[in-house]
Parts: sequence; structure tokens; C-alpha cells
Amino acid sequence: MKSLLALSAWIDRMSERIGHAIYWLVLVAVVISATNAVVRKAFNWSSNSLLEIQWYLFSAIFLFCAGYTLLKNQHVRIDVISGRLSKRTQAWIDIFGTLFFLLPMAILIMYLSWPVFVQAYERHEVSTNAGGLIIWPARLMVPIGFLLLAAQGISELVKRVGFPTR
Repeated sequence: MKSLLALSAWIDRMSERIGHAIYWLVLVAVVISATNAVVRKAFNWSSNSLLEIQWYLFSAIFLFCAGYTLLKNQHVRIDVISGRLSKRTQAWIDIFGTLFFLLPMAILIMYLSWPVFVQAYERHEVSTNAGGLIIWPARLMVPIGFLLLAAQGISELVKRVGFPTR
């Protein structure tokens, strides 16, 4: 169990570092969005690539911070019900939810999204918008994001099994 707890601690540190690095992309996205709006209004000029990079940044923030959000226990829950349950029951609900919902969903999305990324990469797929960006980096974010979420899910599972009354 010590080795699993050490793995869990390593995953937690990784999620923490990734989360702290990625949430700075919110500022980058805001600056790009504001710049794009000012340039569009002031100079009547716009670029599809500026719009698309905002989408890419939002996707990166959402996907790469999902594990960090799970680490911080900030995902949506039904606290009205679970708050009335014992810590032990809450831990068992987390174990059940992780094993039967979170991990299967994350693994399935990783499995299904990988060929989509590979196809976009092999075909050198580019956005259909004029001046659009290449597509494969956005496609790659999906399996990576769900890998990070699955890893954090495993960490949370180890912690719940190791200390079910926390």
C-alpha cells in the first residue's frame, strides 16, 4: 500500500504542477481575446487564427485542468445529499463512482479520441476557416486531458481505499 500511496502523491504533485501552469493560459486567452476585439473594432481587421487560438486555449484549460479540479475536489457534486452521509459512506460513493463512471469514461474517451488525433496528424488537417490553424494539436489535447483525469482518478481511488474514513 505504501507504494500505491507514493504513486498517488506523485500523481497529486503532477496534477498540482500542471494545474498551476495551465491556469495561466486563462490570462493568455483573455489578452488574445481583448486584443482581437480592440483590433477588430479599431482597425476593422480580424483573423480566424486569433479566434481559433482562443478555442485551443480554452480547450487546453478545460482538458488539462480536469485532473487538477478533481484533486482540489471542485467537481460538481450533490452536496445536499452527500453532506448528510458519514465520511465512510462518502468514501465508498467516491470509490464506486471512480471505478464505474470516471475511469471507464476517461479510458473510453482516450481510446476513441486517439485515432481522431492520428488521422488529423497524418492528413496534416487544417481548419476549413481562411487563415485557420492546424487541427492535430487540438485533437491531441483530448486524449492527454483524459489521461491526466484518469491518472488523478487513480490517485483519488488509492487515497479513498487507503483511508476510507477520511
